[in-house]
Amino acid sequence: MRIRDWPGHERPREKLLARGAGVLSDAELLAIFLGSGLRGQDAVATARQLLERHGPLRRLLELEPAAMARLPGLGPARACCLAAALELGNRWLAAGLERGQALTDPGSAGRYFARRLRPQPVEVFAALFLDTRHRALAFEELFRGTIDGAEVHPREVVRRALAHNAAAVIVGHNHPSGNPEPSAADRAVTAQLKQSLALVDVRLLDHFVIGDGAPVSLAARGWV
Repeated sequence: MRIRDWPGHERPREKLLARGAGVLSDAELLAIFLGSGLRGQDAVATARQLLERHGPLRRLLELEPAAMARLPGLGPARACCLAAALELGNRWLAAGLERGQALTDPGSAGRYFARRLRPQPVEVFAALFLDTRHRALAFEELFRGTIDGAEVHPREVVRRALAHNAAAVIVGHNHPSGNPEPSAADRAVTAQLKQSLALVDVRLLDHFVIGDGAPVSLAARGWV
C-alpha cells in the first residue's frame, strides 16, 4: 500500500502538519525527505531499512554527503537535501548565539554545544565566551583529546576569556562513548575552572556534557 492510501492521520506529512514534527518517528521524518521508497517499498519502509542497516539516526546523518549518496534509497539529490537540512539547523542554532542577542535560554547553549561537539570522534572541550549582558562573543574549541579523555588547562580558558574581554563563560565537552553522565573528573575540572575564572572576575555559568540524548547541565545539578 502506498503512503497516499494510508489513513490521513497515519501519513507522516499530515501528522507533522496536525501535531508537529516532534511526534514523528525517526523513520517517518526521514521518509519525508525521501519522498518515495525503493521499488516495491513505500518511503517509510525504505527509511526503516536505512536506519536498520546504517543507523541509528545519528550515525546515518553523520556520514559524509558523498558516502550518504551511495546508500540505496538516498542518492545524490536526497543526500544533499539531508546535508543542507542539517546545516540549516546548525545555522539556526548559531543565529541565536550571535553577538547582539542575549542568551536568555540556557537550553539553547546546550543544544548549540551538542550540534558542534556530538559528531566529534574524540573528546573535545570548548568554551562559549559572553559579555556582561550574556551576548555571545566567540565559541572556541580549546582542547582535543582521545576517545576517552581530554586534558583541560584552566589557565588557558582564563587566557582566552581575557582575550575576548568576556564577563562570563559556558564550557562543554563531548563523551564519544555516548554516555553523557558527568564523571568525577568532569566535576573536578568544573570546580577548578570556576575558581580560576573568579580570580579575574569572570563567571562560569555552566558546563555541558554531550553524549547521546539531551545535553547534561552541571549547573542544573548544582555543580557549578
